[in-house]
Amino acid sequence: MIQRFADIVTYTLLGLDPATHWGTALNFFIYDTVKIILLLLLISTLMGIVNAYMPVERLRQAITTRRLFGAQYLLASLFGAVTPFCSCSSIPLFIGFVRGGIPLGVTFSFLITSPLVNEVAVAMFLGSFGLRATIIYVASGIILGTVGGFLLGHMRLEGLLTEWVRQLQGTQAPDDGAEGHTVSLRERLPGIIRDAVGILRGVILYIVAGIGIGALMHGFVPEDFFAGFMSADKWYAVPLAVILSVPMYANAAGIVPVVQVFVAKGIPLGTAIAFMMGVVGLSLPEAMLLKKVMTWRLIAIFFGVVTAFIILSGYLFNAIL
Repeated sequence: MIQRFADIVTYTLLGLDPATHWGTALNFFIYDTVKIILLLLLISTLMGIVNAYMPVERLRQAITTRRLFGAQYLLASLFGAVTPFCSCSSIPLFIGFVRGGIPLGVTFSFLITSPLVNEVAVAMFLGSFGLRATIIYVASGIILGTVGGFLLGHMRLEGLLTEWVRQLQGTQAPDDGAEGHTVSLRERLPGIIRDAVGILRGVILYIVAGIGIGALMHGFVPEDFFAGFMSADKWYAVPLAVILSVPMYANAAGIVPVVQVFVAKGIPLGTAIAFMMGVVGLSLPEAMLLKKVMTWRLIAIFFGVVTAFIILSGYLFNAIL
């Protein structure tokens, strides 16, 4: 139905020729915009229900008061997956975790997974690449956060936090609020829907810009342009894609449509996903914000570990997708 709507608008109402560059580009833009918005609203609402029953304070209490034998890394990674944050907006929660006494490795699990997997990424990935690729992408993001946090946590890096963070750790974290009466899902739902609409408003410009770039690439860029740089027969394609992504910065809403066009132009899906992970999970703005809480050495270690895992994930994706 969405494709039929896009065809009617593009080729009937506007009278564009489907064989032209502009006709192809505009049809792609209308179809993907409508599809992604609908998926985003649906998945944001579902994730809002999850978030309503797993607040930050409950997570903090669970991790700091129970011995979970390593499962706390997975729990933090799962929490990162259901929070709608980019790499930069995840940092305030990261600081709150450290101040609340959560181990550094566990906070890294959250920081790694949060920008990689969220309702925006899932909605757009589901619409662009289907259920199987989406499940593999989500699972890999959670595993990457879990294993990465575990590894970083066992490297004993607490001494590489800045003095400002150590001073925060020496003060008692504020109480985020006492528990009140039980609120039913029916009572919560209007607020959850408002939050979902708020998320859409917050990323709609990224969605439009990202899909617009993807549409122009889809309509105008030759089929073999990107394949020549990151084709499947080049062993260095995945590392090159990740390295090139680090200076860039975008959230999932802005980069998934571009990745979709990369795949359409012949780049293997695993290489394209590795590029996307690098863009949303590693960025220069994130590094500058992390400088407030980490020394440059710790930032380099964090980026190095995550980069290595993303490269490995890219090769794995290419092998199984």
